Amino acid sequence: MAAAPAPSTVRTLIPARIDRLPWSPFHTRMVIALGVAWILDGLEITVASAVADTLTKPETLHMSSTAVGLLATIYLAGEVVGALLFGNLSDKLGRRNLFMLTLGVYLVGSGLTAATLGNGAGWVAFLYVTRFIAGMGIGGEYAAINSAIDELIPARYRGRVDIAVNGTYWAGAVLGTIGTYILLNHVELSLGWRLGFLIGPVLGLVILVVRRHLPESPRWQIMHGRAQAAEASITQIEHEVEHSGIELPPIDESKAIEVKPAHQIGYAALTRVLFREYPSRAILGASLMISQSFLYNSIFFTYTLVLGKFYGVPSESTPIYLIAFAIGNLVGPFTIGHLFDTVGRRKMLAGTYIGSGVLLAITAALFYADVLNAITQTAAWCVIFFFASAGASAAYLTVSEIFPLEVRAKAIAVFFAIAQCFGALGPVVYGALIGDGDHPGRLLIGYLLGAAVMIGGGLIAWFLGVDAEGKSLEDIALPLSVTGRRGQTRAEGAASPFAT
Repeated sequence: MAAAPAPSTVRTLIPARIDRLPWSPFHTRMVIALGVAWILDGLEITVASAVADTLTKPETLHMSSTAVGLLATIYLAGEVVGALLFGNLSDKLGRRNLFMLTLGVYLVGSGLTAATLGNGAGWVAFLYVTRFIAGMGIGGEYAAINSAIDELIPARYRGRVDIAVNGTYWAGAVLGTIGTYILLNHVELSLGWRLGFLIGPVLGLVILVVRRHLPESPRWQIMHGRAQAAEASITQIEHEVEHSGIELPPIDESKAIEVKPAHQIGYAALTRVLFREYPSRAILGASLMISQSFLYNSIFFTYTLVLGKFYGVPSESTPIYLIAFAIGNLVGPFTIGHLFDTVGRRKMLAGTYIGSGVLLAITAALFYADVLNAITQTAAWCVIFFFASAGASAAYLTVSEIFPLEVRAKAIAVFFAIAQCFGALGPVVYGALIGDGDHPGRLLIGYLLGAAVMIGGGLIAWFLGVDAEGKSLEDIALPLSVTGRRGQTRAEGAASPFAT
């Protein structure tokens, strides 16, 4: 006769109860409330990009192209710090506590950015500090929100939903572009760019109210020994689903797992988990995140400079081109995102990364041959980033679902931080390559570098990708706190160094 479980061990069906749920208004509300993180980031980066050329004018801050690139780099550095700080707290204190806090930090930082009242050295320093704070809030959002969404979405919907949610970054980009276009053309430049940074906080305040009514992740609660709270959360979700007139399917009792909460894991211990238990997945996550971050930060933060310096587009008109660019990025995840659940993660990741890299190399050659104008250059970017956007969204999905729950937010934070450290170099490097627009050959080298990085990421995805489509999170990566599950082993064969 089998020995009885230790008193501290809990048998639970919570992951199975979450994965059996049909799509309901609860899921829609949850995705809207949490998915705004990407909208806000897209809005912030678009506003910064759209006003980049404006900030170089004497009537505003009279900054150099390099200084404008540095402004973007500081924002990205804030994202890195925020992801690491709040990612650790999200694994320790819970998803809900952190997605409330991180949104508040963003609201403060972005709101203070709009309070930049002068162009002296002190005010420019103030501008840099506020962009850093806003970046911290958004970086923390990535870690907490990705974890919460993946843990609350049923397995059969996870890929397409996560990719679509990540893709809404570009809805924020469209919103930011339209807003800055109106402000830069109908408001005095010295005031218009400041008002642009208030668009995000206004939206964030509304979402802050909606988030207050979302439950904590039951998966996080049960894996941290909070069985009663987890039961209350999953019951609340099930009741809300049933209240919308949806009948719940039966629970598969064979999917029960036994949980014994693991010790708290810091970043040093996380490194051992990643590279001892999941070395190939660590390489995969880092490669996907670095390549897409470098490409996007390099191109998007400096695109208005390219339009102004090489094609003579007035700064007041650049938002029109950015709208088309953003729409191309938005359409990709929404139209081909479902293929990551049907065709599969590995094939689609490799295809979107390699495809966008090849298209970028072709466009770089056309740019250098001087056969493009502002319109055709933008059209080329739309095609490239139609594929790149879906791949980049899937990169966030990948690093969120291929590691154990107890370290999920920290893992996202680590790979996000690594990616942004590389990506943060892009705006400064590309800003220097653009210069005054007199040397297209220099920018050609930058474009070809971006193409090579994306193709490399696609090849790594092909060889190291994880076939996670349709699988429960616990089937992809067994949580460290799980002590028993029929037929389940750890992904790369090692026993957890934190098992007790």
